[in-house]
Amino acid sequence: MILTDCVSNRVSFRGFFCLVFGWLILMPFVASLYGADSDPDARLEKLERAVAALQQENKEIKKENSALKQQVAGLEQRSATPRPSTATAATAAATRRIAATPIARNFVPEPPPPAEFKGMPFDLTNNELVTSPIGKTPLGLQIGDVTFTLLGFMDFTSVTRSTRNGGDIGTSFATFPFSNTAAGQLSETRFSAKNSRLGLRMDTALGDLKVLGYLETDFLGNAPTNLNVVSNSDTLRMRVYFVDVQDGPWEFLAGQDWSMLTPNRKGISPLPNDIFFTQDVDVNYNVGLVWERTPQVRLLYHPSNEWTLGVSAENPDQYVGPAVKLPSNSTFDSTQVDNGSNGTATPNFMPDFIGKVAYDTKVGGHSIHADAAGIVREYKINAFVPSTGMSTDEWATGYGGSFNTNIEILPHLQLIENFYASNGAGREISTGVAPDFIVTAPDAAGVDHIKTVKSYAGLAGFEWDVLPVTKLYGYYGQTYIDREVSELPNGTFVGYGFPGSANSNNKRIEEYTAGLTQVLWKSERYGDLKLLLQYSYLDRDPWFVAPGTPSNAHMHMGYVDIRYDLP
Repeated sequence: MILTDCVSNRVSFRGFFCLVFGWLILMPFVASLYGADSDPDARLEKLERAVAALQQENKEIKKENSALKQQVAGLEQRSATPRPSTATAATAAATRRIAATPIARNFVPEPPPPAEFKGMPFDLTNNELVTSPIGKTPLGLQIGDVTFTLLGFMDFTSVTRSTRNGGDIGTSFATFPFSNTAAGQLSETRFSAKNSRLGLRMDTALGDLKVLGYLETDFLGNAPTNLNVVSNSDTLRMRVYFVDVQDGPWEFLAGQDWSMLTPNRKGISPLPNDIFFTQDVDVNYNVGLVWERTPQVRLLYHPSNEWTLGVSAENPDQYVGPAVKLPSNSTFDSTQVDNGSNGTATPNFMPDFIGKVAYDTKVGGHSIHADAAGIVREYKINAFVPSTGMSTDEWATGYGGSFNTNIEILPHLQLIENFYASNGAGREISTGVAPDFIVTAPDAAGVDHIKTVKSYAGLAGFEWDVLPVTKLYGYYGQTYIDREVSELPNGTFVGYGFPGSANSNNKRIEEYTAGLTQVLWKSERYGDLKLLLQYSYLDRDPWFVAPGTPSNAHMHMGYVDIRYDLP
């Protein structure tokens, strides 16, 4: 093609270029004929050797062609035998043409031309480059008998608060400041992408067993203190990671998931979309919500399409929190309890046990969900007196129960109610605002005891799909924490809510929330783009405030969130 173009361009820059290019191609061949050895006899001898080599190669090609013709003749003879599928005349003619065609050695077929790029899919529905079938997520991948589906969303969150909360994009409900402090006079604004999610769902079947694997992560993990200086490199963390196996009416789950104490939207499903943790943008959700994500094993039974029964054993934690004042006597080791910083060092005695029942039905075409759950947990501490070698164990039992409903009273309008009461099981309330128990002052024998703390939580609200792309919601949540006090011989106190206690010993915390979720654009094959807005007003009342100081703390906050959901 290049030489042909060169012939057709006699007098031009392109023609000159082709002449030079042709000379560069022919130069090695000319050099081989007119090299340093310019003797005519020597050149003739070289040509004779080349001709002999070509003749030998031609003989080998003829032999290969003869063998191929014999193979084709055999194929034609077999094709003449009657078979269920007869060869057409066109196929036979094509076969004869193949037999008559010489086949060169080292033949490499020319690759097909690359597919033409059709441009960006501006209409997002009709583009020949998209190969996934209509109605199926383009993020699904089949490997063997397992279907892998990517999950998640990309999230930009902005929050502005009227006081310095210090809780990043997740609100610290128990400690937002009073107005008589510097923090109470400062507002704060934060941008973050750390609430973005990455996940993977795996579905398969083993005989009659349905197997589901589920992983969900975000970037809200523990971060270095200099995070916001330059890089903002937020830390990936695991939210849930479990395997769920169903066999008829039975279902078994092992891994990390939302606690069965968390309210559901549907049955006792482990999937996040079927669990109620509000529509809030705040990653600590709402005051009054009872929730936890924890390692667990659970067994469910589905006697009908309406009823679900379940029990679970979940990871425990002897939690007193940072607000409880502990005794400082030598017989009590404070690392036996979790004050919010002991982490996995806490010596928990046994798992938390939770039972739950859920009911789902429809009345007049409107969905109704109700669930009730109960929890029991056991605590143990040890008092050891080195001088006498005396060792004494102290035990206590914590328990609690909840009742939750989600009722569609009108098409697309749901009323929501959560209520929880506990004696020694407050850790799951509103992101750990309530302690499970306190440790008393030592008795005459030098032994410390456990006293459980009563706590209550409630949330009521609505969720209304005004339009298919517009959702309005509003919630009111409250947490109440009782006081538990133990007096020392010197007249001072330990425990929670005692006279002179810090203003982090809260009696009541309230939150009023209103929000909007607006879908800006949506495609079943490409996901959706949303705008999320949230406004909240918070109020907290401690058990004790010093004379002349404010009796409670207040905070306003607003969230603006832009989110792209994967399909």
